[in-house]
Amino acid sequence: MSTSRTVICLLRNDLRLHDNEVFHWAQRNAEHIVPLYCFDPGHYLGTANYNLPRTGPFRLRFLLDSIQDLRTSLIQRGSTLVVRRGRPQEVVGDLIKQLGSVSAVAFHEEVVPEDQQVERGVRDICSQMKVKVHTCWGSTLYHRDDLPFNHLSRLPDVYTQFRKAVETQGRVRPVLPTLDQLKPLPPGSGLDEGLIPSPEDLEQTDTVRDPRSAFPCSGGETQALARLQHYFWDTDAVATYKETRNGLIGLDYSTKCSPWLAIGCISPRYIYQQIKKYESERTANQSTYWVVFELLWRDYFKFVGAKYGDRLFDIKGLQDKSIPWKKDMNLFNAWKEGRTGVPFVDANMRELALTGFMSNRGRQNVASFLTKDLGLDWRMGAEWFHYLLVDHDVSSNYGNWLYSAGIGNDPRENRKFNMIKQGLDYDNNGDYVRHWIPELKGIRGGEVHAPWTLSSASLSHARVSLNDTYPSPIVMAPEWSRHTNKKPTGAGPSARGKTGPSHTPKQHKDRGIDFYFSKSKNF
Repeated sequence: MSTSRTVICLLRNDLRLHDNEVFHWAQRNAEHIVPLYCFDPGHYLGTANYNLPRTGPFRLRFLLDSIQDLRTSLIQRGSTLVVRRGRPQEVVGDLIKQLGSVSAVAFHEEVVPEDQQVERGVRDICSQMKVKVHTCWGSTLYHRDDLPFNHLSRLPDVYTQFRKAVETQGRVRPVLPTLDQLKPLPPGSGLDEGLIPSPEDLEQTDTVRDPRSAFPCSGGETQALARLQHYFWDTDAVATYKETRNGLIGLDYSTKCSPWLAIGCISPRYIYQQIKKYESERTANQSTYWVVFELLWRDYFKFVGAKYGDRLFDIKGLQDKSIPWKKDMNLFNAWKEGRTGVPFVDANMRELALTGFMSNRGRQNVASFLTKDLGLDWRMGAEWFHYLLVDHDVSSNYGNWLYSAGIGNDPRENRKFNMIKQGLDYDNNGDYVRHWIPELKGIRGGEVHAPWTLSSASLSHARVSLNDTYPSPIVMAPEWSRHTNKKPTGAGPSARGKTGPSHTPKQHKDRGIDFYFSKSKNF
């Protein structure tokens, strides 16, 4: 049994080697390092209010890929990833007893109350066993200690105020390099690296990849860095990001970094570093800035989560506002299953159910529809997203649902999206709707956004029978009628030839309010 100094690196949402302060600290302060990941059973329980599954099949598959990728990278550097199933505080305690030489446990701090409860448990165990705890901060672009506010309680409740303050008074710390070698596990300890569980081991189902997915990617740091290389340097797609980010079909309308950001396979500081390098070597424009703008939204929701804690999940939100939300399960089931009778909503919800992904534009609209058109408890939608999104980030998801519901960080009251206008603005020829709702494929052009307005002859010709092959709308908003009788710009084939495909829309002057959904997420 070794008596030398051993550091356990407890990994959670920091599944990378680049820009990882925990590894750097351990490398300086230990003779042996135990990288550890725990499959916490708490992550596979039901959600707080509606008992929906907490981790869906797409995110679990992405996580398992990421764990395997990190283990492979660590093995290449003379180490490995120790994997255990159990509560992290209990696993850490067992390892301290088994190894007998642990001098410290190091981990990145998180902002979510459940994660902080784990941290308190680890601290308690280490205190009892006289083992040091070392913590780092690494989930945001701007370090918590570098914010231009004396305390998080002084964090502005409006994003723009936060953004202007950090842009003028803050600084982004440099990226920490990837270590070429990591100090090995303690020799002679008999430490088994442990099997990476399958979805079935965790009583979950595995995924079947839908060929229509806008995110046909695998988890892991290797894939994350390759994605950034592709989007920035191989294709220059980042140079038109602001123009294409409201797309709906395909891989390259946005960076798609959000799933890797959510579990820390890529560092926001690394993305920022690459943006600055790209601006220096190729071009700097509104699009390159907008990637940073979105990273700041992600930061903002992390710090809002740190400021408000459990209030992020309160039905009254951050504004302590009482709204008579409905809890109609029939309406909720129609929404989550993509059978509301509103094609733009249904297409997005079906994409989410079948792939674990949805565009930022889609998230805005389906959230507005659930909270403003259906009047349902916003937490129903937030927990459904919590379950299914491959890029779920607690702070961004719940913060944005509060924002959508009008009880979060939003200076403007009564924000509501017009489903028909949004559909015509961003899917003007209806390609996206037909992509996900094949039963409407017979309806040509933008008319597919409002099939209930078509004549019986038109519906019959398209082989659509309302309330049979496709439902009538479960709710009607009066403002929709302003757009249902207008032919959308660029709806015809000749117009499309001039403007390009409908899934890379130009920015509309009157495109409605932009609202940034789960930016860890999907920017």
